[in-house]
Amino acid sequence: MTLVGLEWYWWLVIVAVLAISIPFKIKFMKWWSKREQEKKKEQHGKWGDDE
Repeated sequence: MTLVGLEWYWWLVIVAVLAISIPFKIKFMKWWSKREQEKKKEQHGKWGDDE
């Protein structure tokens, strides 16, 4: 059985990889946004911007 030129087990592999990678991507995006917010807080008073 083929679906769009790929055997069924390749679709299982693709779905498994996506199912595993999506939570890691969400976790990374949350970590990245937290890191960016910390950088902004750190830079705010660094050069005397706060008046």
